[in-house]
Amino acid sequence: MACLPGIWLDWEAGVWQPRVLTWGLLLPISLTEGLDMAERTALTVVLAGLVLPVWTCSAAVRRDTDKAEVLLVPTFHCMSIYWSPAQGSPQRKVSVKFRQAGQQQWRDGFPLRYHPVETAECKADYRGSLVNLIPATTYDIALSLDGTDEQVECQGTTWCEQFPLGSVVKIPDRDTPLVVDQSGSPDGYVLFDGTDCTIDTGNRDEIGIGVRASYVILRGFTVKNVKEHGIRLFEGHHIVIEDCDISKWGSEDENGWGKNYQACVFSNNSALNAVVIQRCKMHHPSWDTNSWAEKHGESTHPAGPQTVVFWNSEGNHVFRYNECWSDDDHYFNDAMGAGSNGSYRGFPGADSDIYCNYIANCWDDGIEAEGGDQNVRIWNNYIEHVLIPIANAAVSIGPLYVWRNVSGECYSPPGSSWDMTHGPFIKMGYAGGEQWMTGHMYIFNNTIFQRDGNGAGGLGGGGRIIKHCTTRNNILHVRPQDGYSIAVSRNHADNDFDYDLISAACPPGHEKRGQKGVPQYVSEAGFDPQTRTGMFQLAAESQGVDAAEVIPNFCEMTNGDPPDLGAHERGTGRMQFGVRAQFPPSGALRTIRKRP
Repeated sequence: MACLPGIWLDWEAGVWQPRVLTWGLLLPISLTEGLDMAERTALTVVLAGLVLPVWTCSAAVRRDTDKAEVLLVPTFHCMSIYWSPAQGSPQRKVSVKFRQAGQQQWRDGFPLRYHPVETAECKADYRGSLVNLIPATTYDIALSLDGTDEQVECQGTTWCEQFPLGSVVKIPDRDTPLVVDQSGSPDGYVLFDGTDCTIDTGNRDEIGIGVRASYVILRGFTVKNVKEHGIRLFEGHHIVIEDCDISKWGSEDENGWGKNYQACVFSNNSALNAVVIQRCKMHHPSWDTNSWAEKHGESTHPAGPQTVVFWNSEGNHVFRYNECWSDDDHYFNDAMGAGSNGSYRGFPGADSDIYCNYIANCWDDGIEAEGGDQNVRIWNNYIEHVLIPIANAAVSIGPLYVWRNVSGECYSPPGSSWDMTHGPFIKMGYAGGEQWMTGHMYIFNNTIFQRDGNGAGGLGGGGRIIKHCTTRNNILHVRPQDGYSIAVSRNHADNDFDYDLISAACPPGHEKRGQKGVPQYVSEAGFDPQTRTGMFQLAAESQGVDAAEVIPNFCEMTNGDPPDLGAHERGTGRMQFGVRAQFPPSGALRTIRKRP
C-alpha cells in the first residue's frame, strides 16, 4: 500500500465528499477547515453496515451522543480501540476479531472489558488494543458485544515507517541553539538533517534544539553541553526525533545535585501528541542524581536528570529502539517519565508505545508509566541497574499492557530509605491516593532474570496494593531472601494471577494453574552489553516450557506447539534492544522452530 496521503471522493449524505488519508487515519476534509490538527483524531463510525468517517476530539469523546462510535488510534505496531455500545455492562465483554484487509481468515484479538471512568479523558466504556501489527497495513476489525446483537466492523491503518518528505534543511555544526519553527504537512515533513552536526553551546544556553513546529523530523544531531534540555518541544505535533546522540545536559542545583526533570527530550505542553523518539542514544548527564540513601534537600527521594520528560501530554507517542545509560557518577532520577502520577494523564500519555529500548542507571524507575495509562503498551525492553524497572503507580484509566520485558540487576545502596536494597519488577500501588487505582492492567510473559540473586523483586514487592490486574505466563523469580513473587495485601481487589512461574509466595487463592519453582535457562543465557541483545530462553528441562496459556494476539501457538512462560520463546532469535534492534511482529511471515 502507499504511505503517502491520498485524496479521493467518498459518497456521503447524497453527495460526493473529499477525503484525505494520512498516518492511517481517514479524514473528512470538509470538517477540517479552521481546526487545529493537534486537537483532532480520526475515527470510523459503523452504522447499519455503512462506514462513515468523521472527526472527534481525541482528548474528550462525548460518549453520550452516539453510542455506536468506534475510535481507532494507530501506531506502527498497535491499534487502540474505543467503543461504547448502548447495551454495555460489567457482565458483558466485547469480543474482537481482526485481519489484514483483503484476507479471508479472521484472528482473535484480546477482549475488551467494560470500564467507564468518570472523566473527560476516558475515551469510551470499552477500551483495548490490537498489538503485534505490521506497519503501513490496513486491518479489518470486527467488534461484538457478548450476549447481544450489537456488532460493528471498521478499518484502521497502522503508521508507515517511511515519513513523506517535503523539504530538507541541512544543519552544520553550531554553538547556539537550533530553532525549529518551520512546519511541514501530512504529505510532506520538513527534515532537519543533523548528520555529522554537533550542537555544543558550551553550557551558555539552556537548550540545544527548540521546536515550535509540526510535521518535522530531527535526524542525526549530536547535542551536548546545554544548561537545561537537549531538545525542548515547546509546541507542535507529529514530531520525529531519530538517530540523535544527546549527552552532557543539565545544571547543578543549590544542593549540589542535578536539577530535577532536566532531560534529553523535554516538554510540558499538554497538547503535545504524536512524537516518535527512535534510535537515539541518551546518556551521561552533566550532573548526578541522589540515591535513596542521600539527602536532596529535605528528602531522599531521587531528584535529578532524565532522558525523556513529558508532562501530562495528550499522548499517541512512540519511544522505541533507544539506548539510555550512564556511569556511576551521573545517574538518572527516572530514565523515562514525569507527572502527574495521581491523575488521568501522566506519562507517557494515552495510545503510546514504549518498546525495544535498553534502559539503565537510574536510582528510581526505569520506565515511569503512571497516571492515565489509557491504552499504553510497554514491551520488549531490557532494564537493568535501576531500583524499579517499570512503575505504574497508579493506573487510573487503563488498560495498561506490559509484556515480554526483561529485567536485570536492580539495586539501591546501603542506608536507603526503608532499608531498601532493590525494588519490585513492577511497582504497583498508588501516588496521591488509593482512589486513583481504577484502571485495568495486563502483565503477560515478562521475565525477572535472576542470574546471581541480584535482580528485581516481585510484583508490588512485599505488600503494595494491587487492583484490577491480570497476570499470565510471567517468570517471577525473586531473590532467595524475598518472600513474595506477588505482593500480598488485604486491600487487593479485582485481580487474576495465574499461569505464572513463581519462586516465592503469592496472594491466597491465586496461581491455581501456576508453577512454583526456579527457572532453568539455556547455557548461553544473559544480556550482551556490546550487542545489546539477550538470550533468556528456558532450557528444555525447565519448568515453564510449553506451559503458557494462549493469549489471543499476545502469546499464541507457534507451529502447533504451546508457548513458553517468560519473555523469550524457545526457537526464536536473540532478543534485540537499542539502536540496532528491530521488532519482528508476530503477524509477519517467519518460521519458528522449537528446540528439542
